[in-house]
Amino acid sequence: MNEWYARDISRKVRSAHRTRGNAGEPLATKAPYGYKKDPDNHKRWVVDEEAAEVVRRIFQMYLGGKGVEQIATDLEAEQILIPSAYADKHGQKALNRQLNVSEFAWARSVVVHILRQREYCGDVVNFKTYSKSYKNKKRYFNDVENQTVFENVHEPIIEREVWQRVQDRYGKTRQKRNLRSEKSMFSGLLVCSTCGTNLGFHFNQGNHDITYFNCTAYNNRGKARGLCDATHYIRTDFLEQVVLADIKRITSFAKHYESEFLEILMSSADDEVERQIGASERKITTLKARNKELDTLFEKLYEDNVGGKLTDERFVKMSRKYEDEQADNDKRIAALSQDLRSVKNKVGTAKDFVSTVKKYTHMKKLTPEILREFVDKIVVHHRQRVSVADKDNPATEEQKIEIFYNCVGTIEVPELKKIPQTEVHIPTRKGVAVNYATA
Repeated sequence: MNEWYARDISRKVRSAHRTRGNAGEPLATKAPYGYKKDPDNHKRWVVDEEAAEVVRRIFQMYLGGKGVEQIATDLEAEQILIPSAYADKHGQKALNRQLNVSEFAWARSVVVHILRQREYCGDVVNFKTYSKSYKNKKRYFNDVENQTVFENVHEPIIEREVWQRVQDRYGKTRQKRNLRSEKSMFSGLLVCSTCGTNLGFHFNQGNHDITYFNCTAYNNRGKARGLCDATHYIRTDFLEQVVLADIKRITSFAKHYESEFLEILMSSADDEVERQIGASERKITTLKARNKELDTLFEKLYEDNVGGKLTDERFVKMSRKYEDEQADNDKRIAALSQDLRSVKNKVGTAKDFVSTVKKYTHMKKLTPEILREFVDKIVVHHRQRVSVADKDNPATEEQKIEIFYNCVGTIEVPELKKIPQTEVHIPTRKGVAVNYATA
């Protein structure tokens, strides 16, 4: 009966939704940025002049030759509120508002969305998305031919000819390939040495065969926000050679000096576990001390409120702030305690790593399976110039890479003659070469 009732209600809602949409009534729950709902008729949109001026500027800048990334940068520099923050400020319903994102942090996708919206010509476009079933809440994008367009329904912000010129230019601009279907085996393993953010996978616009990683925080204008100081750029083909060379070095060492290798691993594993345990315990101690401090502050706050030194409104606001901080600290303590238990379980896994090494003593190519079996994470530093170019030699740069292996962390292999010390030296562009050498 419950399922029959839900299906019946869903059928009636879909029927009403379809009727309104085919009648030309906007189906969107909120008006697009630049418009607001008419106070006298919520089925109509009227121009919100303040936001509409920003929309016009975006179209002008794009037709003036600026790219969407540069437009986003300029809007952020001018401290113009992003659409969701603007909606919040004016008491409108904001969708997908991320509280941890700056209210001026314009994203490339937001600019593209504004440039592509046909509603700015005065049209209403219905049935952009659909659901497959009342049991499935996910919305799917509808094909253009299945959408319904009603022209000249409300006042336009952008002239139709201007909007069409933007679409023509956007269509001729080379678009990025869909990287969702293109994955690198290093995705999720590379970490920025400065800010700890994962490095993002990209490809070269001029040559799609060249793929690379760089810091996502820096790439999203992190330098201007003080999040990261450099790109930490590294090409995928270079990285593959470096990691392959280091794993070969380790497997060669294990083959010739198994007992010494096991001793080094046991020491590395113990050091790594002790380091992680110490770091987690220090964080837990700090958080617990802060919670005790908050208890004391709360007691003082209560006394001030009872004594009349603090108003009830201020007391409620401050106490809620302290309670929220304590709740967040409790969550972090629980997560750190779980990590601590996991780290302690790593003790004695050096022998397991040796058995993994033995399986690949004759490996010739790095595969995703081999990479995941060996490597826990790779910390990438920004490259540093070590020599300048002259008439005989190009400029040389060196880049430090720290490879953390599963269970044992970093491994320091002694300088033995039988162990190859492969260096990777590849010219990146005219007059510059980069060395990747073992530390």
